[in-house]
Amino acid sequence: MRIISGKYKSKRIIAPKKLPSRPTTDMAKEGLFNILNNSYYFDECSVLDLFAGTGNISYEFSSRGTTNITAVDGNANCVKFIEKTSNELNFSIDAIKSDVFKYLSRVTTKYDIIFADPPYAMTQQDFERMVKLIFDQSLLHNNGLLVIEHSTHTNLSDLEFFSNKRKYGGSVFSFFENNCEE
Repeated sequence: MRIISGKYKSKRIIAPKKLPSRPTTDMAKEGLFNILNNSYYFDECSVLDLFAGTGNISYEFSSRGTTNITAVDGNANCVKFIEKTSNELNFSIDAIKSDVFKYLSRVTTKYDIIFADPPYAMTQQDFERMVKLIFDQSLLHNNGLLVIEHSTHTNLSDLEFFSNKRKYGGSVFSFFENNCEE
């Protein structure tokens, strides 16, 4: 994987093969960040990266100037890798080992952007549960955005707060917006 823009543009990061992850492709990541770049100043954003895996998305935000990033993954090796890479690159990523659903049910921090890249085999009920937890817990700031990466075989357009989706190869980003006043 590589960082596609910012301070560490073109920096390659080699993750151990044993990590149970599927990093977002460069093409999909570039498309996503082109969309986000039109709405956010990355150096002013707070970001929650769920099912963070290798930390690919967190590194991209960090390279673009985001300093308030929390990366959550249930796998201890993924969290250790994110911590190690974050320290090496002097990124301020708070890596947390936790089940994502447990984390969402207890966290009280609000974020500008929440990015989730769950396993493609996650059930429709768990996708619904995740979106419901995020919005019921009011984890997004006003005009905050939830982005969920999923396979083309999953359809999230019927879920509450859904706004649109973008397809990049075999991946889809579904966007959910919080347009409520805080």
